[in-house]
Amino acid sequence: MDINIVGVGVGITDRFRSVVEEKVSRIEHLAPRAQALEVKVTHRSYRNGRMEDDTVELTLDGKGPVVRAEATDADKFAALDLAVDKISEQVRRAKDKRVDARNHPRGARFEKGTGELSGIDVEPASVEVLRAVATGSIPVQNEGAGDDEDYSPVVIRQKEFGAEWMTVEDAVDRMELVGHDFFLFIDARTDHPSVVYRRKGWDYGVIALATQAAPAAQVAS
Repeated sequence: MDINIVGVGVGITDRFRSVVEEKVSRIEHLAPRAQALEVKVTHRSYRNGRMEDDTVELTLDGKGPVVRAEATDADKFAALDLAVDKISEQVRRAKDKRVDARNHPRGARFEKGTGELSGIDVEPASVEVLRAVATGSIPVQNEGAGDDEDYSPVVIRQKEFGAEWMTVEDAVDRMELVGHDFFLFIDARTDHPSVVYRRKGWDYGVIALATQAAPAAQVAS
């Protein structure tokens, strides 16, 4: 596994590199197909007298979804231990869920003998709905605008990803792998743009947009 260690506001010592290499063997055992591990160490100082701290971010890349974890502590070695524990637990849980999915398949099932698809009730989305999902955008402040009245101190950062169709259960698994509090996807059962999010404890929620037609089509009607 390739290891890339980056320090932001802090130097990376040989001792820290050797500790990272020791920890990698634990991750490799759980994720043998992983190809690269990126370790980012960020040191922060505060002016209000708060104690300085270090944040260690781990990004595991390879065949399959990217897995991320991070931890913060006054000591970067302690932060590394916490981050390794988190990413190891995420990989272990994902592995257990894959085994469970193989032993107890859910969702759509294809019968080879009859050619029938069972276990799913989905109505294909219209071309207008798919086009609206693929081309939707949020208006942002244009750079260099000369009109003071159009100026806004709020900066809206935009990221665009390819749409992925999956079940709610798979979306929760993907959210846990990347270590985020929410995950955007298109529900394979309904074709609705949806988001799963983490609630208190181990509870999850899902919000979906029940779009019937593209906005332009609604106006025309």
